[in-house]
Amino acid sequence: MTVSQAEIRTAVGSYNAEIVTPEGGSGPWPAVILFFDGGGARPAITLIAERIARTGYVVAVPDLFHRAGSITKLAPDGASHDGLTMALVSAIFRSDEGRKRFFTEFYGPAIAYENLETDIGPLLAYLHGRPDVKPGPVGTTGYCMGGNASFRVATLFGDEIGATASFHGGGLVTDAPDSPHTRADKIKSTVYVAGAIEDASFTDDAKSTLIATLNAAQVKNTVETYPAKHGFAVSDHAGAYDEAAAERHFEAVDELFAGTLK
Repeated sequence: MTVSQAEIRTAVGSYNAEIVTPEGGSGPWPAVILFFDGGGARPAITLIAERIARTGYVVAVPDLFHRAGSITKLAPDGASHDGLTMALVSAIFRSDEGRKRFFTEFYGPAIAYENLETDIGPLLAYLHGRPDVKPGPVGTTGYCMGGNASFRVATLFGDEIGATASFHGGGLVTDAPDSPHTRADKIKSTVYVAGAIEDASFTDDAKSTLIATLNAAQVKNTVETYPAKHGFAVSDHAGAYDEAAAERHFEAVDELFAGTLK
């Protein structure tokens, strides 16, 4: 795979997106936007992007944390700064102050509808301007926080999104008036959601509500619960990564994108 960086210019500044392209040939290939989890951009996320790109996609990973800087600044005293890993994120979350700052400074701005619209609109334009990207709608996938972002982007960009995947996504169904599921009628893509067992952010009630809402909006969807823990698809998520579930997730992504984007 070829991995590079692209500067995405927005109305309020710019940010970097990692771009992963298949080896050999010049395309054009369908485009996919991959939204990282709360750990941010790091090798484990690049590995997922490379695996998807290998099957014939240009994959873009936008830096949704660009407003806040590096999450390493929240690391408690004594925590290792040897690269961004989920171990470091876990150390941050063990601190009440670190957890509070993460949600205020990183998570909240990353998934705010207005910020996603500002960030992803120019990224879509950038992708459509690449000669190696096939014209037409793009796909999205995301993990935990990124699964939420993936779903929200589908509600923001309508026909520009052809396929939407969310894996162990948090907060898809909440009591908040702007909960993602309340905007299901704006989605034009085919939706695939895979939650996890032992996940307070994806309860059976939330799953039932999500399915009912998507069906009522006449959105083609598949909503499942994998017999794995929250974080099952991301290889550096110690204690949660599940190789079998991760492979099932890749198979689901391939089936979803092949049936909608190619």
